[in-house]
Amino acid sequence: MFKRDFPYFANSKTVYLDNAATTQKPKNVIDSQIEYYEKYCANTHRSSYGDANMATRKYENSRELLKEFINAKKSEEIIFTKGVTEAINMIADTFTRDYKSVIISSLEHHSNIVPWHMQGRDLTNGLKVVGCDNNLNFDFEEYENILKKNPNSFVSVTHISNAFGKIHDIKRVCDLAHKYESVVLVDGAQSLAHAKIDVQKLDVDFLALSSHKTFGPTGVGALYVKEKHLENMKPYQTGGATINEVDFNSSTLLNSPYKFEAGTQNIAGVIGFGEALKYINRIGYENIKTVEKDVYNYLNSELEKIPNIIFYNDTKDCIGSRSFNIKNISHDDIGILLDKMGIAVRVGHHCAQPIMKKLGIKGTIRVSTSFYNDYEDVNRLIKALKKALDMLS
Repeated sequence: MFKRDFPYFANSKTVYLDNAATTQKPKNVIDSQIEYYEKYCANTHRSSYGDANMATRKYENSRELLKEFINAKKSEEIIFTKGVTEAINMIADTFTRDYKSVIISSLEHHSNIVPWHMQGRDLTNGLKVVGCDNNLNFDFEEYENILKKNPNSFVSVTHISNAFGKIHDIKRVCDLAHKYESVVLVDGAQSLAHAKIDVQKLDVDFLALSSHKTFGPTGVGALYVKEKHLENMKPYQTGGATINEVDFNSSTLLNSPYKFEAGTQNIAGVIGFGEALKYINRIGYENIKTVEKDVYNYLNSELEKIPNIIFYNDTKDCIGSRSFNIKNISHDDIGILLDKMGIAVRVGHHCAQPIMKKLGIKGTIRVSTSFYNDYEDVNRLIKALKKALDMLS
């Protein structure tokens, strides 16, 4: 019933099941960007005429909306970025270099692995990886042992695995980290599309968020930084909109968040991000959770009926993504045939090569759902999958 809010579904016959890659956008999000470009297109935080003031108000309103949405204490803790990838790179470059150890999980996206390699870290030098069991559950015993041996570390973990949908217990991750005087960055790229996040309740130090995976525009994201860490962060970039005073001898910068948002930002995108949050508020997370879990469980029950299907985890503590393979059949070949039948899923390693290597596979077929998907989408997927398997057998 929610498809009517999303123009994509009125203009495409595709069964869209690639929501972990990006979500579709409701009409209010699209309209808000068109309105900016058509009615008050101006730069923010610079000029004082009417359209510029309107653009600044709308932009800052999105910051206030996000602050309330994740229960941050202050708007100064919200920094707009291009997305989660830039947010993680920002923290890696501006905050973590002096930490002897960085601790990540085995289910990380490449965006939470490669930045640490760029610092010269690897398994023999400053990078620690928490393993998982045969059901891809985070190994908290190993995690605490690593923290005991490496106190005052920087922990950087995903909240929800993009490849397998596995949900990490972030509250427990944070509590253990703080017990050993460590700080925590959470990759929340998949989070807001599925669940309410309360940064104060979870006690996270940093939270990286995505707009385009949260029904908002591409090219926009945000970084929450707990207030006490702001003074220890150096600007990632500098230039226009970040300065208080400049002469040829020196520069002084504005306070957060502005000193971290150099240059002209994606103004229309940030405004659209705010509209996406409004949309979620109108729908309500209880409705989202109820509908999505129902469809996710139905998807799993129908997939379990497919002969020779291989799963890598059960659906406990999972949401969004369901990854699988079919014995002795290439996932790439299946993906090509599904596309020919109008089914959009992702096949491959999903930017999570290390966990794929541990599982001894090159990749999976990933079906990722959202609350606008329904039983009919699942039925069409299963019908197309069976036809593809008949063709490839």
